[in-house]
Amino acid sequence: MAVKLLISDFDGTLVDTFEANYLAYRQAFSECGINLTKECYRKCFGFRFDRFMNAVGIVDIGLRETICRKKCDCYPEYFEHLRVNEPLLDFLRAFRRSGGLTAIASTAREQNLRNALRHIGAENHFNLILAGENVSKGKPDPEIYLTVLESLGVSPREAVVFEDSDVGFRAAEAAGIEYIKVNSLYFDNGN
Repeated sequence: MAVKLLISDFDGTLVDTFEANYLAYRQAFSECGINLTKECYRKCFGFRFDRFMNAVGIVDIGLRETICRKKCDCYPEYFEHLRVNEPLLDFLRAFRRSGGLTAIASTAREQNLRNALRHIGAENHFNLILAGENVSKGKPDPEIYLTVLESLGVSPREAVVFEDSDVGFRAAEAAGIEYIKVNSLYFDNGN
């Protein structure tokens, strides 16, 4: 069966957002009187927000909301640290131009995701963009991938996922979709 749909994760797959996310979270935490180390953040990178807050021991709902708001507000200030996976983005653009469907399926917050996509000039290169708030369960639950398939009317056998994390691989497998593992070498510009 021919591939009709390419689905990409965002953080770590289409764009290396680690440094930009860390710096924005570090600022938000600092403004709340909390120190966030890079090592601590690295252990939690890729978690949905609530899971991240649980992992760092922040249970107060008001403090969580404040951190979330502050992070969203300052995140664009750190977009110069975003590293785009240009080969993958070029491939997705070409696939869509040739009549294929493309989608983003990310656990990122929608506002952050769309701001970053606008910054890299890629917001209009996708038929569908799903963010963490668009589903009730995060990866490794397959809900986000199943939602993409249903929304675009494509079967799992007609899709391919690009992912970088174990939870993403497991979500794709559970949805019955073949996947391609993306790692940091995809971001190497050959220098």
